[in-house]
Amino acid sequence: MTTRVSRLQASLAEKNVDAIIISNPENRRYITGFTGSAGSPIITGDRALFFTDFRYVDQAKQQCPGFEVRKHTHPETEVWAEALREMGVKRLGFEKQAVYFSGYEDMRDSLGVELVPLGNIVGELREVKDDDELDAIRKAVRLADDAFNHILTFIKPGLTETDVALELEFYMRRAGAEGLSFGIIVASGQRSALPHGRASARVLEEGDLVTMDFGCVVDGYCSDLTRTIGLGTLDRRQQKIYDIVLESQRRALAGLRPGMTGIEGDALAREYIAEKGYGDDFGHGLGHGVGLAVHEGPSLSTRNKKALVPGNVVTVEPGIYISGWGGVRIEDMVVVTEDGIENMTGAPKELIIL
Repeated sequence: MTTRVSRLQASLAEKNVDAIIISNPENRRYITGFTGSAGSPIITGDRALFFTDFRYVDQAKQQCPGFEVRKHTHPETEVWAEALREMGVKRLGFEKQAVYFSGYEDMRDSLGVELVPLGNIVGELREVKDDDELDAIRKAVRLADDAFNHILTFIKPGLTETDVALELEFYMRRAGAEGLSFGIIVASGQRSALPHGRASARVLEEGDLVTMDFGCVVDGYCSDLTRTIGLGTLDRRQQKIYDIVLESQRRALAGLRPGMTGIEGDALAREYIAEKGYGDDFGHGLGHGVGLAVHEGPSLSTRNKKALVPGNVVTVEPGIYISGWGGVRIEDMVVVTEDGIENMTGAPKELIIL
């Protein structure tokens, strides 16, 4: 069995279940190594089975070491039920955040076992990255850095936000990205007050602040980068807001360390922004975990009491958003180390005015 499977098996007894079925795609890939789109691992204390259809049987046998691969036909619950009876499973855990109610009904009516809703126990394992995962994340981060440096040679007044987003995507895909981490955000002028302002047909103008938030996937792992730049001449208020956000991020990067809760990490930037009078304009958490998914645990937020540990990968992305005016966000990705953090992001963050 792989180390990841063994760690999951060790947690089954704690959850008082005989087995777990994994439905979340990122959790499935993490535990099995399978990169296809259809497959269901069922793991007991001493066995690991992987069920898929005829399209992926050979792929699963290649990608899922330590798993017994079984082909299913429709309905797949019949094959699951047979295996559960064979293994003597009485209590089956399932991922309550990943199963639709209709899927729960199918399992309830077909499997002949007690279903036990579980939290994201695989996701909690994913929060601590190993060396291979960190290598993949660093590649994705470097590619996003390169894309930002490239877009500085492309962006100018007269282009639309969509033009900029497409150029970023084309660059990253040409450079080897498997895909985007999420739909690219390009928000300019007053639209930069939208934290998740997807690229639109708005034309960039002189005097705009332009926030770009994007990332790519390399070897299955995501990156996430945000930079805000200026076009033409910026006014004093625009530069002031930028300086506040940049200083808040610097303070957070300097203070983050293992043992600190997500609440404490978030406060490193939030307290400074509030001190400058913009606390009500920073409405999201300071950061979130990144890995196989672009949003995963742990978070840096006003609600997360869990302590950071070495191997956590999180974003650090303070922002100020003023409705009807605009906004600024600056985002890096860091990995928590034994005595602090390593900032993986290399893109310049001093105010750039083109």
